[in-house]
Amino acid sequence: MSEKAWSSYFNYFTEVEEHFQRARGTSLFLLSPLDWALIESWKNSNIPLEAVLRGIDIAFEKWRAKRSRVQMVNSLAFCAQPVMLEAQRMADAGTDRRQEPEAQPFPTDDLRRFIEGNVTAIRSRGVAEFEPVAASLEQIASDLAEFAKDPEKLEQMLTILEQKLIALARSRQSDEQALEIRIGLDSQLRPYRSKMTAPQIAMLEAQFLERALLESAGLPRLSLFYMS
Repeated sequence: MSEKAWSSYFNYFTEVEEHFQRARGTSLFLLSPLDWALIESWKNSNIPLEAVLRGIDIAFEKWRAKRSRVQMVNSLAFCAQPVMLEAQRMADAGTDRRQEPEAQPFPTDDLRRFIEGNVTAIRSRGVAEFEPVAASLEQIASDLAEFAKDPEKLEQMLTILEQKLIALARSRQSDEQALEIRIGLDSQLRPYRSKMTAPQIAMLEAQFLERALLESAGLPRLSLFYMS
């Protein structure tokens, strides 16, 4: 992956969030876990950023054109159908992604703080089963000079460890906790099921459940997407 592509990869979430806030007309609006899961599903499906931004604009243009707007747009899922239609239109037209600014390498000190902070967060839970993941992160931090030269490899390693952490957290989750998260997902997703295909809904559900599982367990996301 080139530095240009890598920069676009990591700017994806922020650009979608800011664009939605501008289209909605308020910078104070916070995206929900469902919204973040939806962005992640678009990213994982290789939906071009430009298609997402255009789809958001189209959705709000149609909303504003209605004579009666009883409810505000309170979820990014409102834009799901226009986004997918715009992605298909771009694919049919053979449109290239828009140019992104040249990326700068991730500063090693920032990477180390992020990884070591996640080690501390994991160990603060006091759960012995999580220790192998924390130890692996520590090893990455000690070899960071090499990993910093290849952020794609680093992200792959962190993704593997995050999946291990999710599996461990799920094994400790009670049936009651799992049910509570599932009920929360269903209540948020219900108004938008008719606007998305079955594969889109399945991916969105998986992303939401993983995010909610880690949050309920007090565990961090390990992907570089979440490095602030």
